[in-house]
Amino acid sequence: MFSLIFSILFPLTTAGITHFARRASSSANSTASVTSTSSAAISTCTGNSASDRSTWCDFSIDTDYYSDGPTTGETVEYWFEITNTTASPDGVERIVLAVNGSIPGPTIEANWGDTVVVHVTNSLENNGTGLHWHGIRQNWTNPNDGVPSLTQCPIAPGESMTYTWKAVQYGTTWYHSHFSLQAWEGVFGPIVIHGPSTADWDVDLGPLTLVDWSHETVDALYSYAQTVGPPTLDNGLINGTNTYNDSGSVVGSRFETTFSSGTKYLIRVINSAIDTYFKFSMDNHTMTVIASDLVPITPYTTEVLDITMGQRYDIIVEADQSTADYWMRAIPQSSCSENANADDIKGIIRYDSSSTSDPTSTGYSNNNECVDEDSSNLVPYLSQTVGTITDSDTGDDLSVALSTSGNLFKWRIGSTTMEVEWENPTLLQIYNNDTDWTDAEAVIELDDAGEWVYFIIESTLTVPHPIHLHGHDFYVMASAGSATYNSSVTLNYDNPPRRDVATLLAAGYLVIAFKTDNPGAWLMHCHIGWHTSEGLDMQFVERYTEARALIDFDVLNSTCSAWETYVDGSGVTEQDSGV
Repeated sequence: MFSLIFSILFPLTTAGITHFARRASSSANSTASVTSTSSAAISTCTGNSASDRSTWCDFSIDTDYYSDGPTTGETVEYWFEITNTTASPDGVERIVLAVNGSIPGPTIEANWGDTVVVHVTNSLENNGTGLHWHGIRQNWTNPNDGVPSLTQCPIAPGESMTYTWKAVQYGTTWYHSHFSLQAWEGVFGPIVIHGPSTADWDVDLGPLTLVDWSHETVDALYSYAQTVGPPTLDNGLINGTNTYNDSGSVVGSRFETTFSSGTKYLIRVINSAIDTYFKFSMDNHTMTVIASDLVPITPYTTEVLDITMGQRYDIIVEADQSTADYWMRAIPQSSCSENANADDIKGIIRYDSSSTSDPTSTGYSNNNECVDEDSSNLVPYLSQTVGTITDSDTGDDLSVALSTSGNLFKWRIGSTTMEVEWENPTLLQIYNNDTDWTDAEAVIELDDAGEWVYFIIESTLTVPHPIHLHGHDFYVMASAGSATYNSSVTLNYDNPPRRDVATLLAAGYLVIAFKTDNPGAWLMHCHIGWHTSEGLDMQFVERYTEARALIDFDVLNSTCSAWETYVDGSGVTEQDSGV
């Protein structure tokens, strides 16, 4: 069994589809949208209706989507342009980077079984870029995962790249830049893949993004993060907007939506934050949770939803309260992250669309915990059994710690922090049969097909970490806070929670497993943006020979050649982990 021991050397300071609409304030000096689709309009599949959301054409919620599912023959195509601009999401103007002029960027929509094609043009002045499709398995399409230094070189300014992948899963996720801290400058947006559900609903309100926000750019704050610790952020946004008390004057505007009594709404909640665990709730209303990340689960009810960076939940809320106005709340958990406007990251639910008053409703209690939803509630609807551990599953023990290089904090794995090179991505090395990996590339090779692999991730400090794996759902076999892993810990092999982001709890451990069923170079990292840039990352090179056969050298080489030409002319240098 592999063991990753996380430690830290200083205390952190911490269809018929109706969509939510972003307020105009979230739009950056708006450019005309260049998003379009080449398939028929996205619509609900035959057999899927408000009285039965479990069916989906010739498939259903019972289909094993890991091995079966539709191939629609439809292609959904988008054109994205990433630009420098300014915006005032909470009424305070600042420099941002945006996708098609908005923050969040446009929602990608597809049906289960569609092919998704996204053309990305880098119109930034002085930045590379690349888009990662968070949680998308990229089944046998690893070169499209969008990770500079692993699956591609960065897209140079003035250049374009096309990503193509099949929607083999369904549910809610998001895309974001994996170039330095660019995602939290505004380069992110939702993904919705329509498919069956484990419970019935009437109206799909679409994605609801939660993000922390600063009035300085995160790049400007990175020096503080590297030398002191995570900075206090100024605010948070719900679907790209919020208010802010700017020296006594309230600026910006809140996100609002209207409920119709008796209607059941599907809401797709996404935590896009750089460093915030949110507790999400709607006063007086109960949520029925039906999916965690892109995994349908047996429905359960809750009043407050714990959601960490990178995680997504599909929830159903019934409009069963009296006609009034109610607060929607995203409350940062101050025990692990600081926000100067923590009590006022709110939206409004109105039963009477003519109302303009602020709600007077009372929120649920907040116990200020940086945790995931209780794993006993996250029961995958499609039951899967994890293979048992054998002697062949053993591997290296990897310690992970935070040290200093000069006066800068650097996470390290084993003897070094991860530091991969923009101009020499892992897939280029694989194509060139150059696999004498350096310590800094933090590679674990997984050579055998169809093998179960297990990892123990441990921490001795009171700081949680959201761990994200590319290319796979992983199985959460055990997790505990304020505890040390040992051989007496009971591992859950029988349908444990499956997802792509799970929390390594403070001073605790996280045991995960996945099957080597997807060749490629896959990143695993902490989804706290500061930690990713500071090197809290590693990669799995899975089934090397088969991964090599997936590479389109012409595309890879042309992107890298353009990047090298840009670097030669601009003198840009890499100052972080490379991912």
